[in-house]
Amino acid sequence: MPKTRKIKEVFLQPGEYFVGNSDYRVRTTLGSCVSITIWHSVLKTGAMSHFLLPTRGRAKAVPPDGRYADEALWLMLHELAMRDVPQTQCEAKIFGGGNMFPLHPAKTRMDVGKKNGQAARTLLTACGIPIVSESLFGEGHR
Repeated sequence: MPKTRKIKEVFLQPGEYFVGNSDYRVRTTLGSCVSITIWHSVLKTGAMSHFLLPTRGRAKAVPPDGRYADEALWLMLHELAMRDVPQTQCEAKIFGGGNMFPLHPAKTRMDVGKKNGQAARTLLTACGIPIVSESLFGEGHR
C-alpha cells in the first residue's frame, strides 16, 4: 500500500522566512508587505519570505533580518545554498505590495508597497533568478 505523505502547514508572520521541500505548504497574508518565493522544480525545494521594507537604509547589523527585502533574500539564498540548491536554477514569484491607504492623497501617502515590490524585482534580477509570476500592487491586502 502506498505511503501517504502528510503536508506540514507553515504560516509566515511579518519578518519571517522559511526554507523547505515539497513536504510543506507555506502561506501568509500580505498588505504593503511583499513575499518572494523561490523554487527549484527538480529538487522540489524552495523558500518564501514576508518582508516589510526594502532595506534598512543604513549600515547592516548582524545578524541579517528578514524584515528587509535585501536581507531576507540573502537569508533564503544562503540557506538554499547550504542545501545544495543552485540559485541560478531557481525561479521566483512575487506577491503583495498593496496600497493599504488608497483614500489618502498621493502627495501625503508613502507608497511602501510599491517600493517593496520594486525592490523584490530588482533584487531577483540582480541575482539572476527569473520572475515567472507576480501579483503586485493594487489596493488592500492579499
